[in-house]
Amino acid sequence: MEKLNFNKTRFLKVAAGINDLPPQDRPEIVLSGKSNVGKSSLINALGNNRKLAKVSQTPGKTRQIIYFDVDDRLLIADLPGYGYSGASHEKTAEFSALCDNYFKSGRAFRLVLCLIDIRHEPSVSDIAMIEYLNNANIPYFCVFTKCDKLSRAQTAKQIDMMAHYLDFCEDAHVFAVSAQNQAGISDLRDAIADAVSK
Repeated sequence: MEKLNFNKTRFLKVAAGINDLPPQDRPEIVLSGKSNVGKSSLINALGNNRKLAKVSQTPGKTRQIIYFDVDDRLLIADLPGYGYSGASHEKTAEFSALCDNYFKSGRAFRLVLCLIDIRHEPSVSDIAMIEYLNNANIPYFCVFTKCDKLSRAQTAKQIDMMAHYLDFCEDAHVFAVSAQNQAGISDLRDAIADAVSK
């Protein structure tokens, strides 16, 4: 089978609710993380296209599930970010309900990319997401973003610190990436392609 071509990534659709989700006729991976963790920037980096996903200057603005198609062979679902203090309680509950319903929809998720800002301690929501995926036996990668802000030694130290807070499953893959300088992006592409081909 030909290698998955991430350069052929395109916007597919926006889903405001479970009934709007696209047909699951190919493997599906999910991007999850705080509102300002850099999910849109990561999608742009994976697809090698800075205009692919709109990078909002206002964290928490995305309130729907945004779907992208990779090479007509893979679906990427970008979930609304969690944990943004600027969102109202009603909106936070709305986002949480949409994500909960999504994970309980019966769709066969091939992989979840849990994005966490490497510069900070993981949030309560980050920890809860890892616990949920462990308990639900959903495969995931821990993707630590914005590693260009730290040195290699600082990055390694932060990942060690994260391990004290996050209960990584034994076969979880851990990546430190930067959408700004492309650090770790090629390795992440290869790992995604390998995971969805199984």
